[in-house]
Amino acid sequence: MARCECGAVAGPLGVCADYYHAILAEEQADPQMYRWHAPVVCAYLLQHPSRAREKYLDGQFRQLQLYLDKGLDALLRVAAHQVARNGHGARSGYDMAPLAAYEPLPPGGPPRHFRAAFCGLPVRDGSFVSDGHSTYGDRIEAIAGATVESWRSLRA
Repeated sequence: MARCECGAVAGPLGVCADYYHAILAEEQADPQMYRWHAPVVCAYLLQHPSRAREKYLDGQFRQLQLYLDKGLDALLRVAAHQVARNGHGARSGYDMAPLAAYEPLPPGGPPRHFRAAFCGLPVRDGSFVSDGHSTYGDRIEAIAGATVESWRSLRA
């Protein structure tokens, strides 16, 4: 059986990259599902850092912590703040102030295992949201939680 970089066994769609691309494609046609885009991207890249730019992993780790601490709406407000900050006529650069309260990415990663991974997501009738957006959101939150938990375990 194929194994993914994150340590998970491939699911019916393949490895996590196959699930990730399928999620990104489905999000494009579903604005409600797209609300979870930021935690999906952050969790995927933190579980598969060979596909990420290393300089962004700390911010992505902090974003997941914000999401788990304060919820999706708070994360979306921070994302909107970043977009507005980088708009025409605004100062460019990423504002780390909203994420300063959260732990930095631990050194020594990546973790070898996550209790929840993308290739464990159920797909029914070709959709990740066939049993509802709220249920999909709960699953993404579980993956985000597993991602933060595994990275934090490196400190122990």
